[in-house]
Amino acid sequence: MAEPNYNEDSIRSLDWKEHIRLRPGMYIGKLGDGSAQDDGIYVLLKEIVDNSIDEFVMGAGRTIEITVSDQKVNVRDYGRGIPLGKVIDCVSKINTGGKYDSNAFQKSVGLNGVGTKAVNALSNNFVVQSYRDNKTKKVEFSKGEITLENPVIDTTQRNGTAITFYPDETIFRNYHYITDFVESMIWNYVFLNAGLTINFNGQKYLSERGLYDLLHKHAGAETIRYPIIHLKGNDIEVAMTHGQQYGEDYHSFVNGQHTTQGGTHQAAFREAVVKTVREFYKKEYDAADIRASIIAAISIRVQEPVFESQTKTKLGSQNMGPDGPSVRTFINDFVKKELDDYLHKHTDVADALLKRILQSERERKDIAGIKKLANDRAKKASLHNKKLRDCKVHFNSTHEKRYETTLFITEGDSASGSITKSRDVDCQAVFSLKGKPLNCYELTKKVVYENEEFNLLQHALNIEDGLDGLHYNNIVIATDADVDGMHIRLLMMTFFLQFFPDLVRSGHVYILQTPLFRVRNKKETIYCYSDDERKAAITKLGNKPEITRFKGLGEISPDEFGLFIGKDIRLDPVILKDQTIKSLLEYYMGKNTPDRQRHIIKNLRIEKDTLEDIVAPADRSKAAAALKQEADERTDEEMIAESA
Repeated sequence: MAEPNYNEDSIRSLDWKEHIRLRPGMYIGKLGDGSAQDDGIYVLLKEIVDNSIDEFVMGAGRTIEITVSDQKVNVRDYGRGIPLGKVIDCVSKINTGGKYDSNAFQKSVGLNGVGTKAVNALSNNFVVQSYRDNKTKKVEFSKGEITLENPVIDTTQRNGTAITFYPDETIFRNYHYITDFVESMIWNYVFLNAGLTINFNGQKYLSERGLYDLLHKHAGAETIRYPIIHLKGNDIEVAMTHGQQYGEDYHSFVNGQHTTQGGTHQAAFREAVVKTVREFYKKEYDAADIRASIIAAISIRVQEPVFESQTKTKLGSQNMGPDGPSVRTFINDFVKKELDDYLHKHTDVADALLKRILQSERERKDIAGIKKLANDRAKKASLHNKKLRDCKVHFNSTHEKRYETTLFITEGDSASGSITKSRDVDCQAVFSLKGKPLNCYELTKKVVYENEEFNLLQHALNIEDGLDGLHYNNIVIATDADVDGMHIRLLMMTFFLQFFPDLVRSGHVYILQTPLFRVRNKKETIYCYSDDERKAAITKLGNKPEITRFKGLGEISPDEFGLFIGKDIRLDPVILKDQTIKSLLEYYMGKNTPDRQRHIIKNLRIEKDTLEDIVAPADRSKAAAALKQEADERTDEEMIAESA
């Protein structure tokens, strides 16, 4: 039905900050609370640091200082500094910046003059100060509006720009920066910019060998099959090796931007490696066998790059520049010449690469029959799969809610029942486990097809042939907060790390936090996720409120569960640090070593505070003795689960 009063007054123009605040997803992708690596608060930080990186690329400033504490971010570079008369324009006028002159910034990422303005508009407090030729100017904003403009004054500070901002908590609800995610971003910056030093929260980051260092840090010397191949040319750098893991592992970059979703350059590189290897060995090996277990990084510089979104996570450019060759031709020619030359000069590497290809070929043929039978069973089961309650939208679609797609992996029917009744059927799905899954450490991928539960989960996720068709952006392990729940959590993490590590590396796997306690009186109900929160709630409500301890997810009613998986959902990301997957799994899921026993003994503890709160003084010694006996009788796996 048409609007009855549609006239000139119905037409409205939004100014720059109103549009950014009304449609923030257009500028910074998904919002989130910081529990995912691609949440908006990290994009805000990146937009500011990118400007400092561009200064370094131009030869101005070799050091960047970054401080992140609580909800405050500060970035100081020692570049040329924003021209003092343009400080306000550069942070508050769309399509204003110094990167439109292609002679100055031919191969920069941020060419649309939006990044810093988006940070300004989406910050509760935003302060910019430029230091230039012994003069400085400082301006403060709130949500894009100027709150204080200081005049130009003298300074003894070195040239450069300092920006401080606090993301707006009304847009980024309950947000927090995870240091591991910021650290990963900083490592990528220094790997791509040899000679750059970044000081982050007092720690120094720098790299001398670029992508070689990236692969060495990421893969670990004990897991690679042959020395890292490192190739450099004009506007391109490549590093590659093969490891022990399943799947393919790529790190791709364009003009210093981490293209986490790949794009034309990553596709061209994958194609070029296969083509070059086939020609070198003069045999048409299957492409999957050549690329199986590959660990590689590629960085290119493109003039006027075209990305598929404002957040620049996937390259869409077909050409290296307006007058340049196609991305595919450029990368193929480089890899064909340089990789072929390298393999001819390093016969030991060529032999090791061939062994890896032949091993992949044998493994693929060994499971071919089992794989076909398992896939046939999975297709039949998918028609009436009782384990999966699917949702309507999938991550590999173009739907606007694709980033919200979530698969909850639960233990048993009671927990899955509560989640199923309270979920958002558009973008939240549920997969029920039947008891404890198999410990698949050191098992081959054959077990994924032989084990019905693992095979059905693999098909539900649609990850058999890689992450391109992944059905859900967030894979959430939702288990009880007890020893059995912790054990199941470990077993599921082992499954993903053993067979689908890219899911973890790409930031798709999470642990669901659910409340341990409900504290309420007649007027207010508070859900508490820790004992400290429980004590604070008791203090707040006073007068002996009713306290309920949730022992399992099945005890939480569907109405209540809806509160914990909606907009206020709390997720802990599963993050891989410097430790390699092989050593990590061997330590926790392998044989019971003296080192692991010492770790268990050191980390096992009795919650005395909780005991004192809930047990009468006369019974405390008996209760403590019972707890100690229970601890003594625990198995290694149970204690590992609890300490982890």
